[in-house]
Amino acid sequence: MTTLTPGAARTTAGYPDAPTSRRPVGERVWNIVGLLVTAFVAFLWLLPLLWAADTSLKSEGETTQLPLRWIPESGFTLDAYRAIIEQGDLLRWFANSTVIAVAVTVLTLAIVALAAYGFSRTDFRGKGLVYAIVIAGLMVPPQVLIVPLFQEMTAFGLLDTYWAVILPQLAAPSMVYILKRFFDSIPPELEEAARMDGAGPLTIFLRIVLPLSRSVLVAVGIFTFIGAWNNFLWPFIATTNPDLMTIPVGLANVSSGYGLMYARIMASAVLGGLPLLILFVIFQRQIVRGVAHTGLGGT
Repeated sequence: MTTLTPGAARTTAGYPDAPTSRRPVGERVWNIVGLLVTAFVAFLWLLPLLWAADTSLKSEGETTQLPLRWIPESGFTLDAYRAIIEQGDLLRWFANSTVIAVAVTVLTLAIVALAAYGFSRTDFRGKGLVYAIVIAGLMVPPQVLIVPLFQEMTAFGLLDTYWAVILPQLAAPSMVYILKRFFDSIPPELEEAARMDGAGPLTIFLRIVLPLSRSVLVAVGIFTFIGAWNNFLWPFIATTNPDLMTIPVGLANVSSGYGLMYARIMASAVLGGLPLLILFVIFQRQIVRGVAHTGLGGT
């Protein structure tokens, strides 16, 4: 008969599954290393953003003062923001960017969701070839398409309109690929059960597939919105009317007129990115969940 000491009884009887090897120590070490590496990368990523925000709150004279200081001697000021708001048509640019980004997001989600579901669940002749052509779009740099797109918009008489900015941004092969991968993971038995109850393809898509894909759709929608909001090159080329300027184009025009006025340039960058920061804070949980489900961050 084996006799156990009180201390040994607590260890083995109170925590029967507790590991006794060195593995927990190794896991803790790796967790600490991972935490330190993550914190270092986050610091490297945040430092330029914090420096931009800090510079935007200084007077122009103190932005180039040496040695560099986080807290200016004369205190923080909003003069750079006042100058931008007074000189530029900020509200109109925000409205234009909002209209264009929302339209691109809604239309892109509708198009890529239907296309991805078709590639995932239907069979038709030439499906592999059509899907390969769509995926081949991932390998074409957007800058290569600038001239053909400009010629197309000119031929259709759409230059200097919202549609000239919106339509070319609806082609999103990466989003088709991501959503198809997610739709492939949905068990077909769910759709079979709905089909036996008399549901048609559109009903199954709207009432079963889309609700199950909510987190992925939100993540795809957020990334599409961010891409449309930050797009500078194509709106700059497709529009010459100042009333149709988006935030990046309008702020770039205003900033270029300042020369080397760093506080106003940084204030322009902060104002342009502020809506996206608010959007990320509101939907961060859905974005993280969608990225985890689809590997969106690695595409």
